[in-house]
Amino acid sequence: MKDSYDLIIIGSGPGGYVAAIKAAKLGKRIAIIEKREIGGTCLNRGCIPTKTLMHSTHFISEAKRMEQAGISFTDLNLDYDKLMERKDDVVAKIRNGIEGLFKANGITVYHGSATIRSQNTVRVASQNEETSQDDVIDLEAKNILIATGSVPVVPSIEGSHLENVITSDDLLDGEGRLYKKLLIIGGGVIGIEMATIYKELGCEVEIIEAMDRILSTMDKEISQSISMGLKRKGIAIHTGAKVVKISEGGSFGLICEYIEKDNLKTSQAEAVLLSVGRRSNTEGLFGQDMAIEMDGVSIKVNENFETSIPGIYAIGDVIRGKQLAHAASAQGIVAVERICGHSPSIDLDVIPSCIYTMPEVATVGIDEAEAKALGYEVKIGKYPMLGNSKTLLSMGERGFVKLICDAESGLLLGAQLLCDRATDLVGELALAISKKLTYKDLGSIIRPHPTYEEAITEAAEDISGMAIHIMPRRSL
Repeated sequence: MKDSYDLIIIGSGPGGYVAAIKAAKLGKRIAIIEKREIGGTCLNRGCIPTKTLMHSTHFISEAKRMEQAGISFTDLNLDYDKLMERKDDVVAKIRNGIEGLFKANGITVYHGSATIRSQNTVRVASQNEETSQDDVIDLEAKNILIATGSVPVVPSIEGSHLENVITSDDLLDGEGRLYKKLLIIGGGVIGIEMATIYKELGCEVEIIEAMDRILSTMDKEISQSISMGLKRKGIAIHTGAKVVKISEGGSFGLICEYIEKDNLKTSQAEAVLLSVGRRSNTEGLFGQDMAIEMDGVSIKVNENFETSIPGIYAIGDVIRGKQLAHAASAQGIVAVERICGHSPSIDLDVIPSCIYTMPEVATVGIDEAEAKALGYEVKIGKYPMLGNSKTLLSMGERGFVKLICDAESGLLLGAQLLCDRATDLVGELALAISKKLTYKDLGSIIRPHPTYEEAITEAAEDISGMAIHIMPRRSL
């Protein structure tokens, strides 16, 4: 007799584990299947280890700036092994917390590879260490939720499978290596965050990006500001460049050939990081008789996250959309609510995006170019952070808070932040967009002083030319 559940969830990342706990709280009997570590890519090889390393390496920059605040010391040492050990400790604590939540909510965990064999049946195969054979168990459920996430894209570049040509999973899984020179192919969020980490660790870093600018999907002003900041730190950036070959050789061990402005150029590195994106993780997921409809390389779903097979749902990176941990968690909650017959409790139309550089980047809604393309007449409010008291006393860097609103109604359409704690500030602006607040609503709130969030007040008031801490615009 097969073990039977109300819902089987495949994958324990931020989409899967959140969905499992939500469903359990709604009274459902839940099984979750994970072939690797609990927490998925985000916890073990993505968001958490990356941000832990970024937090640690930011101390290096802060230490170098302490002298400006009247604090000096004679020596600064980097213990790379201890730094990586702390990363692993943070990951382990969070993983243990999730496992504790599973136990407390009565969720059954199966470790192994999952294959969906029918509309209601999933086979779990796990290797028996004693026999080296697969132990197989079949589970059945009223509904199945796929939350298997994504894997790094390995581009079809000659030499992409050479030793020390790596992905972000390789870089973050386990202890990693401290390379003397790291060449990064791809100037998206992952590439930029890795560049920041390794530059702070004293590595020589170079970025090759095919588009005409790094962070090409973000507000152009943010892209340009981050690019200038990275270059000031000594990171070389090549845009509009196409990599054609990676080969062994040179003084560092690897040679990368690329075309930039119609010229063939070369760069050498000890390691090459492939950071050109991620794709849906569906390999081995479906049995021979399971013909599920796809949307390119992603699983196709409807507005309820249900696939072409009734009763089978999918969320997160495995479907088309923003590949963000918090998006997957929100989708998991909404999918479970739909399965249980409830109305969605989350607004899935408003999803913030964050980059944990120094200063941080956070965006939500649409930017000026997107708003104009959609036919809006826009008004913009912008406040430079070097006029913000908290930024100055904290020795923060140049940045801004920019708000985009509909000129006619005053409704907030989007926000772009480049400042310290931007990732903590953006939630307020996401709420404002979701609840259809105007820039006047934003400006009506008293914000404490001195704080970074005072910049939101100033940016909101700047839309009507009434910001207190901005020099008056010159009349033409």
